[in-house]
Order: sequence, then C-alpha cells, then structure tokens
Amino acid sequence: MNNAETAIEAKDMVKRFGSFIANDHLTFSVYKGEIFGFLGANGAGKTTAIRILCGLSKPTSGEIRVAGFNVFTETEKIKKHIGYMSQRFSLYEDLTVFENFRFYGGIYGMSRSAIREKTSEMLGKLGITELRNTIIASLPLGIRQKLAFSVAIMHTPEIVFLDEPTGGVDPITRRQFWTMIYEAAASGITVFVTTHYMDEAEYCNRVSIMVDGRIEALDTPAKLKARYEAASMNDVFIKLARNTIEK
Repeated sequence: MNNAETAIEAKDMVKRFGSFIANDHLTFSVYKGEIFGFLGANGAGKTTAIRILCGLSKPTSGEIRVAGFNVFTETEKIKKHIGYMSQRFSLYEDLTVFENFRFYGGIYGMSRSAIREKTSEMLGKLGITELRNTIIASLPLGIRQKLAFSVAIMHTPEIVFLDEPTGGVDPITRRQFWTMIYEAAASGITVFVTTHYMDEAEYCNRVSIMVDGRIEALDTPAKLKARYEAASMNDVFIKLARNTIEK
C-alpha cells in the first residue's frame, strides 16, 4: 500500500466476535487533510472499526496502516499520532476544564507550559475563558462536546477520530461543531468521523456508508447522490439498506 498521500489505509479488514462478523473485509483509504465520513446505522460496525484504527482493538485479519504505522505491531506509535473523541466518554466530569486539559496534555507528552498556552488559546477561540476552573459536569452538553474536541486536538495530531461526536446535541451546536472540524482540517489534521446522522455526510469530502458490517458505497456526497438518483444522503442510505435487505 502507498502511504505517501494517505493517512489511513485499510485492505480487507475483518473483525470477528465468535461467529459474528462486525467488520466484513473493509477496504478504503483516507487522504491526508481530508474530512472522511464513516456513516451507517447503529450497529453497522462503525465503532468496532474506529477502535481498530485507534489501536484499541486488534483486527482478526487484514492489512491496515494508520499514520504510516501497522495496527498489528505499532499500536503505541499510532496512539502518539492521533486524537480521539467519543460521544460516550471523553472528559472527566468531576474535574475542571483546565484539569482535563492538563491531564490529557500530560498523556500526549506535552510540557506544562505548552499545556497552559494551548488551553488558553482554545478556550479563547471558544469564547469560554471564564469557564477555565468550572467542573465539567456543570456545563451544558454542547459546551462539553466542543471542549472534548479541543482536548482531542490540543497536541496537533496527524489524525483525529471522532466517534459520533454530535450525538444528543441540538442542530445549532452540531453546525458549530462542524465549523470546528473544518478549521481543524484546514490546519492539516485529517478528520475521521463516524455518525449515524446522514445529513452530516454533506459536510465531508468523502463518505463511506456501512450496512451490516460492510462498506456498501464510498465516494463524495455529490457523486453518491447522482449515482443513486437521490436528493439527499439519507435517501442514498435508504436505497442501500433496501438493496441489502432484498439481497
């Protein structure tokens, strides 16, 4: 596989849990600086795949490289070059905003001065400098999600993985969150985002759509809508799901 222009390369990635196949021979590439949408309904296999790519789970088989490193033999190197944000757990709710930045900055190997500088910079961008010493649990979900994303990219990783980051937030906050994603991509960070919101596919450079553990389609949103004669990405997904059921 050619790693010169790609941030992620996966060829025939398989993950089995007993007789159940969560990821069924996934093959795809993600280009450097791209916003890559990994779409599918709940249970389609998105989170399983993202855990493999982050070095948190071993694939059953396949050839996979992330930031140039092998997921079978170089998981610790992968972890140093990526950021990760999950909808379910990203920040410690009993710590303050700054304490979370300090904790994760330490994990990422940043110096104390770099952590202080980056924290001030990111809180300033969000317009919430006054919340620096506020306990996370007392903050609205939308602000917590923005903070979690900021923490995930504070060390300027090559790739940031976002696992359903906008789940549960209101439409306005979702749009603001995507503005942050655009800014990260413009700075050179590759963004790999999973979501079950089909409208969010419109914000990505390219998207793959998973159905029952397989990638059923992969292209730009415009080309996918043209190929499936659909008005929206939601319509594309419905057609793919129906075709799978009919098969």
